[in-house]
Amino acid sequence: MNVAQPEVGDESLKAKIVDHLKPLVLDHDLINRLRQAFETEVENGLEHGLKKSSIQMENTYIYELLDGSENGKVLALDLGGTNFRVIQLTLENGRITNEILDYYSVRDELRHGPGTDLFDFLAESIKDFCVKHSVDLSVPISLGFTFSFPMIQHALDVGILVNWTKSFSCPGVIGEDAVKLLNNSLNKIGLENVKVVAILNDATGTLVAGVHDYPDTGISVLLSTGSNGAYLEKVQRIKRWESGSKEGLEYVVVDPEWGAFGDNGSIDFIKTEWDRILDDNSLLPKSFTFEKYYAGKYMGELVRIVLRSLFEKEILTECPEEIKITDSISTLDASKVSQDILDGKDTNTKQILERLGCPVNQVMISVLQYIVELLTERASVLVAVPMAFFLDRIDRPMTTIAASGSMYKHHPSLKDKITSKIEMMTDKKFKFGLSDDGSGRGAGLVAAIAQRLAAKKK
Repeated sequence: MNVAQPEVGDESLKAKIVDHLKPLVLDHDLINRLRQAFETEVENGLEHGLKKSSIQMENTYIYELLDGSENGKVLALDLGGTNFRVIQLTLENGRITNEILDYYSVRDELRHGPGTDLFDFLAESIKDFCVKHSVDLSVPISLGFTFSFPMIQHALDVGILVNWTKSFSCPGVIGEDAVKLLNNSLNKIGLENVKVVAILNDATGTLVAGVHDYPDTGISVLLSTGSNGAYLEKVQRIKRWESGSKEGLEYVVVDPEWGAFGDNGSIDFIKTEWDRILDDNSLLPKSFTFEKYYAGKYMGELVRIVLRSLFEKEILTECPEEIKITDSISTLDASKVSQDILDGKDTNTKQILERLGCPVNQVMISVLQYIVELLTERASVLVAVPMAFFLDRIDRPMTTIAASGSMYKHHPSLKDKITSKIEMMTDKKFKFGLSDDGSGRGAGLVAAIAQRLAAKKK
């Protein structure tokens, strides 16, 4: 990490600030330890799952990608929060030629009521979509189900819910197969020809959608409020395989769920006092450890906690009340400061300081920009570690990393910083490719792949 020191004028003050914030700097030795810890967790996860690793390394059972022979219409259901989508894709020779989608909302009582009511509502929404768009229900149609909640997969079409998140708490679903529940609800209302053939999460969908746009895609990364990714693993390395034979198969998509990397304490050597404060005050302490270091849900609050600590240590004086308020600095604020740093300006930084009630002077401008740049640099290193590791593991001449998420798309400098850090960690060739809507298009494409594989078995 190479971050210019703050231009505060006073050399003594500068030294105090730099020394105080030194724990945010990841040097070469720490980065190597982080990479080694990640490799250990990956290997333990592949063999034992969460029993012996903080990284789940879930086998998605997607062992083939698009091959250009996929044709016809498929449906997708994308459930990741209070709003969800139903989508129809039309494919010709493996390419999407038409896409129709509608948005639906899950009412509060359905998010907390019996699970059967939720899945019945999802089925009714699919029926509403099919009627509205004249979907031919006289013939079988496959549906891919993006279910962005923690689950364990036993097959491409078997996903057992581990825990509800994102304000859902429906009883009767944890420990059950979400595919079976949705298929039962579809059958109840006469949609026997609509069959859920695949369940996946948005990281997996992003990888598959990436293959549609960039055929050499081998990795995906999501940088949004949270963080995760997926990659192509050699089948011979997969220890947990419960669905059919893996003989003759080359690779399979694996979903690491790396947002939880370090939940077992394996990377506590990079944890600062500020990370601990953020974690202790989070909704789920001691979980989602890795993404709390950098993801969009937390970056702005980390800036605030670090800035406040300079006042608490009396390195800076007279802390404004606003800085004592949780989330008074947003991740969007941090991005605006990063834009100033990139442009060599301070317009956004001044506006944010003024709103916070801070003195708008060179010291405060430099301090806030220094904190944001340190955290952004750290974020780029942390994201680059799994990317470089998987590039080495895949070991191809060239790999596209399908990327999505608000931080990837909108942060002014993060993508370029991640790219440069990956280049320092591996000599494998790669490029990033924007893969929007992996959770929607990806689910439909996986359904088309599942349909092709099922036909091949007949």
